[in-house]
Amino acid sequence: MKIESIRLKNFKAFRELEIKKIPKMCVFVGANGTGKTTIFNVFSFLKDALTDNIHIALTKLGGARGFQEVRSRNSTGAIEIELKFSQDDKSPLVTYSLKINEEDDRPIIEKEILQYQEDSKGQAWRFLDFCKGKGEAVINQPDRITDRTELRWEKYEMKSPDILALKGLAQFEQFPASKAIGDLLENWHISDFHIQQARPERESGYAEHLSKEGENLALVTQFLYNRHRDIFNKIIEKLKQRVPGITQVDAKITEEGRVLLRFKDGDFQDPFLARYVSDGTLKMFAYLVLLYDPKPHPLLCVEEPENQFYPKLLNELAEEFRDYARRGGQVFVSTHSPDFLNGCELEEVFWLKKERGYTFVKRASEDEQIKAYMNDGDKLGYLWRQGFFEGADPL
Repeated sequence: MKIESIRLKNFKAFRELEIKKIPKMCVFVGANGTGKTTIFNVFSFLKDALTDNIHIALTKLGGARGFQEVRSRNSTGAIEIELKFSQDDKSPLVTYSLKINEEDDRPIIEKEILQYQEDSKGQAWRFLDFCKGKGEAVINQPDRITDRTELRWEKYEMKSPDILALKGLAQFEQFPASKAIGDLLENWHISDFHIQQARPERESGYAEHLSKEGENLALVTQFLYNRHRDIFNKIIEKLKQRVPGITQVDAKITEEGRVLLRFKDGDFQDPFLARYVSDGTLKMFAYLVLLYDPKPHPLLCVEEPENQFYPKLLNELAEEFRDYARRGGQVFVSTHSPDFLNGCELEEVFWLKKERGYTFVKRASEDEQIKAYMNDGDKLGYLWRQGFFEGADPL
């Protein structure tokens, strides 16, 4: 299931924002401070709210001031987040919307709605409708709905008005609509890979997916080697093409039960431990592990993947993000690299510009001048560097 549109109101730098017809791969460019990270914060915020509650999610994002810090400056009213999803062109359009406000200096969920719509002109049917912790939800899901009487509703009350109804209902099979969206949000991956976290040896364990900061890289390496040898071999071949001298990578378990990530250079007999290899080598291996995951995340967000990489490798990296999206995982990437942007397609690229303190998003495909240059064989990175992305350049 992919995100079709995003609508935000009063969410940090985005006082009013709507992005429609979102592609499987989205690349955001813009000056520092325009809000590229804030787009990813929306997904982190929803995932944190689902895991804990709105209060904790606001505190993680806005610190001690929470709601007041997250709500756009000089604005009033609720923070609003609305996402629309679909499985494919023939599937119903699913809308999940939240309104978050304050009451007695505490954040509350003013409104939470989950609804399905068969097509753009069809009737929208609500499957979840809550206000301040109280509401009702549908406990059945007919293949096709023609009348509201086909839906079986039950009323519920949450323990606290800052807990998502989706969090509670998504735990049970009797709420298929809520469970589907809950599972989707739960499996989003917002990458914040820290090279230093991946260097030390780790206690022996088990991990199938790379963690947010990458500290379990050795464990995932071990998993891929043991369970998905063909994918592991493909990763090693890709790494060998991009990092001179590297011939093998392995995860060795010591007698003390710790896992060492080791890199073999063909010119030397003994492999190097992860703590001694270059930042670029370790990060490239981690990204290959992430992008060749046997079970792609439904949403993958990566900020500035170009850091530590040789410029000529970035075109291939952009293609690998695109391949990840083709295999089933939607991708959001932010970048400051013209070389990475040169590997992107016109429909994939958006740029952010700030006006009077608030951020707006523009699509490269809607700019006639950029479109004309691209039709003549130009590249997006070159056009960006030459200043054709109006308002994106801070100078």
